[in-house]
Amino acid sequence: MTRPSANYLRGRRIDPQAITGKENVADLLDNAFLAYNAGRLREGCRLFTDRMLAPESTVAMSLTGAMTPAGLGMSSLIPLMEAGFVDWIISTGANLYHDAHFALGLALHQGSHTADDVELREQGVVRIYDIFFDYSVLLSTDAFVREVSARPEFQRPMSTAEYHYLLGGYLREREKALGLSKRSVLSMAHELEVPIYTSSPGDSSIGMNVAEQALAGSRLRFDVSADVNETAAIVLEAKRTGGKSAAFIVGGGSPKNFLLQTEPQIQEVLGIDERGHDYFLQMTDARPDTGGLSGATPNEAVSWGKIDPDQLPGTVVVYLDNSVALPLLTAYALARHPARPLKRLYARRAAMMERLVTEYRAALAFRDRRAEDAKG
Repeated sequence: MTRPSANYLRGRRIDPQAITGKENVADLLDNAFLAYNAGRLREGCRLFTDRMLAPESTVAMSLTGAMTPAGLGMSSLIPLMEAGFVDWIISTGANLYHDAHFALGLALHQGSHTADDVELREQGVVRIYDIFFDYSVLLSTDAFVREVSARPEFQRPMSTAEYHYLLGGYLREREKALGLSKRSVLSMAHELEVPIYTSSPGDSSIGMNVAEQALAGSRLRFDVSADVNETAAIVLEAKRTGGKSAAFIVGGGSPKNFLLQTEPQIQEVLGIDERGHDYFLQMTDARPDTGGLSGATPNEAVSWGKIDPDQLPGTVVVYLDNSVALPLLTAYALARHPARPLKRLYARRAAMMERLVTEYRAALAFRDRRAEDAKG
């Protein structure tokens, strides 16, 4: 007869090989990252490569924190996009603004977080923790954003995905003119047709410059309703074409909610029959007990309809600084999984919206019929 304790002792025995210094990153993670947050990172890497990267999965990434100024756009995000491991993105505007510096050939430097900020201000040096750059970097990037955004094709309301696609095309041209390559997430997203949305388009220097142009008569406006509906359409399309929706959350904040709210938008607001995202992987340093969205667990997301409850056992939360976690996960995924065909979702937005509208109208008609029956 099996002892009851045996049910708890089925996990892999902790018996790692000694580290030799010759291991690659993927082997090190599998062999030595066995418990605590190291164990969660290993589980997250395996969830990502073994399930989220299945051919039928559509992978969304949400991105917060100052990731691109630290070079993580070049080191991690671009390789993930090129490999077909990230199909669409919701990012803070700040990450996209600072990403543009690199496409423009502007320099950011390693510095010290203990520097005297009064002296830095006097010397015209801007600090992001231990990243330094000259104040002229901001002015040059602002000038580029304003010059591009004033062009005729920008003079209309548009989703943030449309804006970032157009801006990315101009950044790509500037990269080529400067003899640069694969420096900018926006530039590569344009080439790979990876749609990038911003949940709070006014909350960044890009939004600030667009707002300045509005005072001067620009007709450019960010259509946030288009963003809400387009992102919901991407998720619905993934489900209705026999696939799965995977949420890869780097950090938390508004982009996390904007990604996860696609399911309540489909179910609660539009009245379309759906169950929630299939996979949930979050890497964060936010705690759940403060009540903030950034630290909210996948269990809590189930109660909102954001996560499919049947998939809850396969969700992973990694409590780790993303400047550490993201490069490690990128290296693991590239070592353990072959590249996937690019989904090029940007070009498919109109067709996906058509499906969403069709199902919404059918759901609305059904609700109207039920209301009439209740009256009768």
